Amino acid sequence: MNSKMTPSENSKNNIVRIVPVKSQKLLSLFIHLPRLLYKSFPEYVPPLDKEQKGNLDPKHSSFFRYGVARYFLAFRNGKPVGRISAQIDPNALREWKKPIGLFGALDSIDDQDVVNALVDAASIWLKKMGMEKIRGPYTLTANAELGMMIEGQMAPPMIAMPWHPKYLLPLVENTGLQKVMDVMSYQMQLNQQAIAAHKIPSGLKIGKGSLGNITTRKLDMHHIEQDGEILRQLYNDAWRDNWGFVPLTKIEMAFLIRELKPIFKPENYVLVEQNQKPVAVAMVVPNIYDLMQHDIGPAPSLLGWAKLAFRITTHRFRSARVILLGISHSLKGTALGALMPALVIEELFNRGKILPYRMIELGWILETNKPMRNLIERITPTPCKTYRIFEKDL
Repeated sequence: MNSKMTPSENSKNNIVRIVPVKSQKLLSLFIHLPRLLYKSFPEYVPPLDKEQKGNLDPKHSSFFRYGVARYFLAFRNGKPVGRISAQIDPNALREWKKPIGLFGALDSIDDQDVVNALVDAASIWLKKMGMEKIRGPYTLTANAELGMMIEGQMAPPMIAMPWHPKYLLPLVENTGLQKVMDVMSYQMQLNQQAIAAHKIPSGLKIGKGSLGNITTRKLDMHHIEQDGEILRQLYNDAWRDNWGFVPLTKIEMAFLIRELKPIFKPENYVLVEQNQKPVAVAMVVPNIYDLMQHDIGPAPSLLGWAKLAFRITTHRFRSARVILLGISHSLKGTALGALMPALVIEELFNRGKILPYRMIELGWILETNKPMRNLIERITPTPCKTYRIFEKDL
């Protein structure tokens, strides 16, 4: 008996089946899937499951307090081969004033049929929900993980920054999704050479001379919620005119504080005040990947959690990421406003004398934000990572 499959049987077995995530078992698979798909890539380091649950699980994610989403898994021959989310953010709809739905959490094997099926599933759901465009990836909002990595796969992993294999870019482009914006990330080494390259006009120092009315302070751990609200308002004020901006909500800030409080030190927060009024802010988040090393995986054992807790308590981080940096709109177009980003970065260098970080990563920076890119590229001329955001009509 001939056991060879006929062409029709073979094509039937290769059909991609899309399954909406409607059970806890499928949700768990959705969250864990990237580490199954990318396990053969030595440069891929999976994030902690706890972190991903905080982003994606409706029971934990702040997004589901105001937004709606649908998750999809792709299967072939009973094996999971890809995932995608489709979501509607009412905050984005209000800000953009256009019916643009979002997609995110796009991960797949190297297969055009799989990516086509996933993007189609997200597009169909968003169209049914009244959306006219699809934009992404966002996981799940514009104030969380965004973009698909197109360069920098070999760079060290950084907290809250997604990783994608190089083969994914042409597969996504072949679905009709087109580039709408690139965002960059830069690594700044905290050494004397970098500090020397970061030159600001001679004699201008915060709290001295003509800048005597400019002061900085650290995070007040006893009033962390109040400082979080200052940061939120200043960030929203600073970036409101930028492409793709969506206001950071009080709910998002509350969840962010809850997640970061265990690993935060007062020095991780830079608040610049002019005559005791907030005018600039930066928040530096320690890189949790530094503490995972090779003995703690994405789902730590009891011993693994004990090791991680000890390393967090003793603050054994080597790197960190600036996730929020903003300059008040009131300084726009002024000499001080032009100088302020440099002063904030200098203050970050100064914090390096107290914190153990040897490198700080700044991201995401819009490719169109020439002033900020020019400032950073005086110190580090080349981005370490580039992420792309896509869009298409539905």
